Amino acid sequence: MLLSRWHRLESKTLSSVKMKQLVILRHAKSNRAYRVDDINRPLSSQGMARIKKVSQKNIDFFTPSDIIISSPAIRAVHTAIMMIYELNLPLEKLKIDNHLYTFLALSVIDYVYSLDNHWDKVVLVGHNPAFTEVINHFSDAGINHLRTAGCVQITFDGDQWSDLRKGEVLLGQKQNNF
Repeated sequence: MLLSRWHRLESKTLSSVKMKQLVILRHAKSNRAYRVDDINRPLSSQGMARIKKVSQKNIDFFTPSDIIISSPAIRAVHTAIMMIYELNLPLEKLKIDNHLYTFLALSVIDYVYSLDNHWDKVVLVGHNPAFTEVINHFSDAGINHLRTAGCVQITFDGDQWSDLRKGEVLLGQKQNNF
């Protein structure tokens, strides 16, 4: 009887703890051989192979997620779609937002602070150097460079994106691979 009451209390306490999770996924390696505008650069064959591996290795980073938001750059959208298909996620989770086609960290930081609070786990797909700086802003990871198809999950206490402070970081690969 006492154990049962304690279990109900523990479950109630754990369910009332609110968290936000932010997953940062840099686009996979692009193919610079094409003479196209930056936004239209496609993925390379190496990039396609790597995002498949990264998706499978870090499945817990990406699932379950409330939304996956990508830069409109072809290489970022292709990265997001390959991850979605590799993990059999619904394509309806994907949103393309022009605000993520930026290389400025402050723009992405402001974007994160303005996310809709009904999303608890958000995956962002975009670009460096912004993403490296965003990771370091929201955590104590201290990374120098997020490699292509590199991913990081940051878990925050709280239920408001606008109130985020430093969170706990999980790296998608070894520190020296960034």
